[in-house]
Amino acid sequence: MKFAQKLLSTLLMTQCALTFAKGNADTIFYGGPIVTVNAKNEEVQALAVQNGKIVAVGTKDAVTQEWQSSGTKLVDLQGQTLMPGFVEPHVHIMVTAVFEGLGLNLSNFTLPYDTKETLISKMKAHLKNIPQGGWLFGFGVDPSRTTPFMAELTADDLDQVSKEVPIFIVNQSGHIGYVNHKAIELAGITDKTPNPKGGGIYVKDAKGKLTGKLVEPPSYLPFMAKMPNPTEAELFGAIQGTMKKMASTGVTTASDMSVGGNFGVDKEVAIYKAIFAKNASPIRVRGYLFSETLPAGYNAIKPNEGDDKLRFVGIKYITDGSTQGLTAALNQPYTYPKDSKWTGALNYKDADIYASMKSFFDQGWQISSHSNGDKAIDQALNSYAKLLTGNSKPQERRLRIEHFTVNSESQVKKAVKLGVIPSFTIGHVNYWGAAFNNHIIGSERAARIDPAGDFKRLGGKFTLHSDSPVSNVGPLNYVSEEVTRLWQLPPQKVLGPTQAVSVDDAIRAITIDAAYQIFADNIVGSLEVGKQADLVVLEKNPRKTPPAEIRNIKVNGTWIDGKQVSLK
Repeated sequence: MKFAQKLLSTLLMTQCALTFAKGNADTIFYGGPIVTVNAKNEEVQALAVQNGKIVAVGTKDAVTQEWQSSGTKLVDLQGQTLMPGFVEPHVHIMVTAVFEGLGLNLSNFTLPYDTKETLISKMKAHLKNIPQGGWLFGFGVDPSRTTPFMAELTADDLDQVSKEVPIFIVNQSGHIGYVNHKAIELAGITDKTPNPKGGGIYVKDAKGKLTGKLVEPPSYLPFMAKMPNPTEAELFGAIQGTMKKMASTGVTTASDMSVGGNFGVDKEVAIYKAIFAKNASPIRVRGYLFSETLPAGYNAIKPNEGDDKLRFVGIKYITDGSTQGLTAALNQPYTYPKDSKWTGALNYKDADIYASMKSFFDQGWQISSHSNGDKAIDQALNSYAKLLTGNSKPQERRLRIEHFTVNSESQVKKAVKLGVIPSFTIGHVNYWGAAFNNHIIGSERAARIDPAGDFKRLGGKFTLHSDSPVSNVGPLNYVSEEVTRLWQLPPQKVLGPTQAVSVDDAIRAITIDAAYQIFADNIVGSLEVGKQADLVVLEKNPRKTPPAEIRNIKVNGTWIDGKQVSLK
């Protein structure tokens, strides 16, 4: 009996050794440049995958001789480039799914700009899709990219679309909304209704009458409460569609920065868990719980709860609004309209946001602060400095500031000292650069938006993102935008050339540095032995492509755990 047990044990050990031994790779990639984004930024000839992990990188001869077996699948890149799957550190997956998948998408990132007339025409055409008792819900109107400049919708404008169907349109920034009179009636909002807490505003004209403009998400809630909710099947389908669209751009990991912002944190966490339980997500997700939806003392979800596919890592605060929407909190007034004294407004008092942040920071959560304006950045940095008092290794907490749009050199220095990692909506340069420079904040402040160059020179990390649905997901697009810093509107100009970085630095901002920012650099972000085989196959090598053309490189395949993602 003892001999039989010993024999069985030996056989099992032998089987395990064979399973993970050299000469038994599942897949070997070769035949094109393999950009590792490791510490030495090496390019290699071959990469082997076994059981979803990278087991070898190096020369083709060495990798195939040591890892190829009769059952190994050989993938000849045929000159294409293999890179780490892209890490999108700041999107709103569920918001994008609702806005773009279930509503009317009015976003326009091409030229020419829309006018009020073209927007109204698009909404009228969409009326036929609205069921009895439904709302016309849309997203993507952007006065800063409308002709004439800053042509904002009013309730009267939307009444031209319909006086019977309630209409709710969200601005491209996400921080402003527009409603018609029918929606105002159904929501029960009147000229005398006080503004909601949390920075929301029901905008009124000089006579005290509601204009139909809403500022900041708290003002949306009475309208959203009256809108019919999507079915579970509709929502699941929209979320999966959004995830697949992201995967099609080479994204293999994304951070949802507002879990709870649509349907409450408990429901949205449950939706995510259900999607991943069914293996229905083509990408990994890191979740940041939306602070506005969390009661004091919330601890139903623990910091870092989850696994390598779905993990909840942070708490997200929104301290101000949108720069292009003129609601970001600035230290000096906007330059639009002429002689303006308006500086925007903070959403929190200093003491209140610090107390809330500390309660979650002490639990072990990563803290993220949406701060577009320099006044909001000051508030975030001051709060972070207090949180980190006495901490000899502040970098370990990886505190985040989202956008970091209007800023000063002293703020960059303070951020680097505190180990704060900003994530830039780099589309601010491309899509809104001309508006910032020519109208909204003036050339001096506009030249400093998204200060990647300063962070690089001071030894800090930074990442690049879309803030989807604010701009479209497309990591290769971010690289072109960051390296060239060209604005879109003719005549094109370079906005803040000293803030540009190299192609390699921009690549790190969508791979390993983005993975580091979300505490995932131990498993993704570079092609190194022991990491998950999350890969993207590109038509061309971005390191050998003119920077302005990198955005046009085709993504020809996305792989998670060594398996190609189906986008059907």
